[in-house]
Amino acid sequence: MPASEKDRAQRGAANPPRGEPPAAAPTAVASPAGVEAAQPPVSFEAALEELETIVATMEAGELTLEQSLSAYKRGATLLQYCQSALKDAQQQVKVLEAGVLQDFPGADDNS
Repeated sequence: MPASEKDRAQRGAANPPRGEPPAAAPTAVASPAGVEAAQPPVSFEAALEELETIVATMEAGELTLEQSLSAYKRGATLLQYCQSALKDAQQQVKVLEAGVLQDFPGADDNS
């Protein structure tokens, strides 16, 4: 290990050398596509897939405490996104049912 890396390892990430920013702690879990998870999901399906991956990873016990907390936060954000998308879809269905999907007189008659 080069001297600067060895010095940094001995001091720890909390005390970086002057002029260098502190090492960032992992704040997000990589999504299945390898994209940084802090990005907003591109679709309901993508959010659901990422959420399922996070749950599986957490259930497997493969994460550190910090990673688990970060994954939990990301999962909560994805859950809110999915719930909102489902609520929006439900509202659209209600609008369609009220305006378009009405029974027409004689629609059941095949004559």
